[in-house]
Amino acid sequence: MARGLVWALVSAAAYGFSGPLGSAFLEAGWSPGLTTLLRIAGTAILLLPVTLVLLRRHPLSGGGARKVLLYGLAAVAGVQLCFFQALQHLSVGVALLLEFLAPVLLVGWTWLRTRRTPAAITLVGCLVSLAGLVFVVDPFGPQRVDVVGILWGVASAVCVCVYFLLPGGGDDEGGVPPMLMISGAMMVGAVALTVTGLTGITPWEVGAPTGTLAGVEVGWPVLLAMMVVLATALPYVTGIIGIRLLDTRVASFVGLSEVMFGVIGAWLLVAQTPSPTQLFGGLLILAGIVLIRRAETRAPVVPAELAAGA
Repeated sequence: MARGLVWALVSAAAYGFSGPLGSAFLEAGWSPGLTTLLRIAGTAILLLPVTLVLLRRHPLSGGGARKVLLYGLAAVAGVQLCFFQALQHLSVGVALLLEFLAPVLLVGWTWLRTRRTPAAITLVGCLVSLAGLVFVVDPFGPQRVDVVGILWGVASAVCVCVYFLLPGGGDDEGGVPPMLMISGAMMVGAVALTVTGLTGITPWEVGAPTGTLAGVEVGWPVLLAMMVVLATALPYVTGIIGIRLLDTRVASFVGLSEVMFGVIGAWLLVAQTPSPTQLFGGLLILAGIVLIRRAETRAPVVPAELAAGA
């Protein structure tokens, strides 16, 4: 559990830097669609040697191939695409709140699948973490909201659920080594985002050759390298390790700390100082994670055959 929490927190912290690094591209005039494609395609190229080596050692079966395809379409391309579409109709704060409903959806899914009511401490942890998320995102004030945007936001939350539910690995039928899951999914995501770009769903626009980071002008290749290594490859790899060591629900709530780390990253890299309200929200998120972790460590072990037959 402790090692899993460390890996999951490292992943959330690395994901948190994707916002400031991405905003440097956007402020330089690069479109969100092209920025996202470069991020995913760059990671796919970086991990290509891993893909080729692992495919020789672990040829994908039908079930494994379907897992990688689903993970790439949903957990890589789908999250980006749905969130981008939600932003066309919603304010950033509202879109983030909808996307980070994923942990609650996972609790509900587990509830339905096992027909076992979550412990009271789990439900309290859910409420505390979500309250903290509201304070960190700070969606109060004039907001743009419509039904289409809400649907896209919920779709992004479902894609995040796939990210936590299909980390791969193990010896079960259709099991895929974690690194092969990630590297293969990046290739799938890059192809999917290329298609959405060519069809105009996520338009491509090239901006200025440099962006501003921590008050310094940085060339776009350096910014891209940082986004690929620090904000994509690192968090996906550490995240999948954390998911495999933790219960899926615990890992998903630890993932909420990404928003808190994003605020810290914005403070360090783009001089956006966090407010006391955001800092308080971060403490609430951590408190909720602690409560849910305690609930999971106290939960009785359910035999696999009983869970399967539930």
